[in-house]
Amino acid sequence: MIRAEKIVKTFGKQEVLKGIDFLFEAGKTNLIIGRSGAGKTVLLKSLVGLLAPTSGTIYYDDINFTGLDKKGMREIRMQIGMLFQGSALFDSLTVEENIRFPLDMFTNMTIKEKLDRVNFCLERVNLQGTNSKYPSELSGGMQKRVGIARSIVLKPKYLFCDEPNSGLDPKTSILIDELISSITHENNITTIINTHDMNSVMEIGENICFLHEGHLEWSGHKDEVLASENENLQSFIFASPFLQRLRKSALGK
Repeated sequence: MIRAEKIVKTFGKQEVLKGIDFLFEAGKTNLIIGRSGAGKTVLLKSLVGLLAPTSGTIYYDDINFTGLDKKGMREIRMQIGMLFQGSALFDSLTVEENIRFPLDMFTNMTIKEKLDRVNFCLERVNLQGTNSKYPSELSGGMQKRVGIARSIVLKPKYLFCDEPNSGLDPKTSILIDELISSITHENNITTIINTHDMNSVMEIGENICFLHEGHLEWSGHKDEVLASENENLQSFIFASPFLQRLRKSALGK
């Protein structure tokens, strides 16, 4: 698990995060949602250590992550997988080389051990046999799956996903959601997803953190979203007329 306690982040005079307290649970898909400018990306970057909180504490299990030196942070980061919004694959490397990259950087595995692990991850995301292809030869959804394979190649305890469905069609988005969810449950990973995709919220939102203007406005499970009385959450989620009708139907109105 990852625990945020009273996280404040300021840039100059602008306070972006205003005392966030939240527990991101292991073995669950933890979603950070909210409008643009609500502080989602700043919170995600703070949790992973790309930004230092102005005040407050972040714990990885029982370890004070914000109090670690560079060596201690490196040890934690070796347990972190990252899925970036644009997949962030190296265009000049093959699929196999992209996935193997973290193994080359952080392990002393033999070439055979690395290849075995790469092939296992490729099979897990249903891309076996694409080792020698380059990112430009793959569809957006396939590139995203390569990104997932790379993010789990080091067997992470913690997985961060930044807008994993960005730029994908609805059907592919569902496949990516299901893949992230199943990998999370299979391996008891603490998965944190920054997303605008309401389909993701309603399908895999097991532990939801809703930010509004830097505050934690609401938290709960996907099954509680439709019945929420929080006005800011309602405004965010039910901007679509279709979802407004769905909520009224769920509430029997």
